[in-house]
Amino acid sequence: MALKQVSSNKCFEGFQKVFEHDSAELKCKMKFGIYLPPKAETGKCPVLYWLSGLTCTEQNFITKSGFHQAAAEHGLIVVAPDTSPRGCNIEGEDESWDFGTGAGFYVDATEDPWKTNYRMYSYIKDELPKLINANFPTDPERMSIFGHSMGGHGALILALKNPGKYKSVSAFAPICNPIQCQWGKKALGGYLGSDVSKWEAYDATQLVKSYPDSRLDILIDQGKDDQFLSAGQLLPDNFIAACTERKIPVVFRLQQGYDHSYFFIASFINDHIKHHAKYLNA
Repeated sequence: MALKQVSSNKCFEGFQKVFEHDSAELKCKMKFGIYLPPKAETGKCPVLYWLSGLTCTEQNFITKSGFHQAAAEHGLIVVAPDTSPRGCNIEGEDESWDFGTGAGFYVDATEDPWKTNYRMYSYIKDELPKLINANFPTDPERMSIFGHSMGGHGALILALKNPGKYKSVSAFAPICNPIQCQWGKKALGGYLGSDVSKWEAYDATQLVKSYPDSRLDILIDQGKDDQFLSAGQLLPDNFIAACTERKIPVVFRLQQGYDHSYFFIASFINDHIKHHAKYLNA
């Protein structure tokens, strides 16, 4: 599959690049950011996938989070895809910020008119890793995932739905229980239809209840002054309770004074890179 380089910038002796490709899964052109640390010039490196939140593109994380120095030090390739298909000319895809463009929710849609293009779950799980592994010096056996808000939801469900695929998972302010919040009801209802039992397949709080293995150490950072926490969109307590019941280790850190922004992410990104490096043997 042909990759077209959009940009390349040297950063901490590695390179932050952006590529574009034609996605077979999403049936549109997609972009992703990839950071190649200095170690990638001489050998294969583990890969850490970052999933961004509502309204984001591949740019938000690579320009705002400040992850590069830690990724360079630990020898991690970091991949940051877009959050949804773009330019599909679907009626209504640009009408709201929390559904459609920039809001793929990391599900495989089953409802018209979304089901042809809005297959972000399969894109992240299958198509993108195959593309990355075929074109870059990766170690396919060492892969982890993390994300923010809607992307935190995506990271958690991908890890929980695919035991053993990812060595570690972490999240910043994830949407933990989408079947119970307004963002989730709107997105899951639109993409998957009105049968709530189908939504549960993409809800971390539901998935953890049947997760078959306790060998998954989860790290979650949550800003205490996050406006979406107080608005009931994130619901981390429900997820923590479900993890506790199943004896699945989760480190949940409520960070005093922090909000939902990339200032919050930048403040704790090094902790998350270290968390993943530990499990990726980097």
